[in-house]
Amino acid sequence: MKKTMVLVALVSFAAVLGGCAPGANSLVGSANPEGAVAGFWLGLWHGIICPVTFVISLFSSSVGVYEVHNNGGWYNFGFIVGITSFHGGGHAARRRRSTRVVIK
Repeated sequence: MKKTMVLVALVSFAAVLGGCAPGANSLVGSANPEGAVAGFWLGLWHGIICPVTFVISLFSSSVGVYEVHNNGGWYNFGFIVGITSFHGGGHAARRRRSTRVVIK
């Protein structure tokens, strides 16, 4: 009985997470009003400034966190690299604890 309850809970949790997944971006590869398509370097920059942009987007409807007029995978890769590299991604996970030996 307990295994069945755990299985039902896991399937329900997976269904809820799957329902929250975003749909496809229909604007990938299309140019913005200025005629530009965001690539890797702009994705990297947007990842770096993401925390500031997020706070501004809470108060302004003209600022978005993520550029929808992008070239797809390379923009996404740059965005993720920007977030993880400049906001403690790998370094914070590797940080070692001090192992001091105290002699009394």
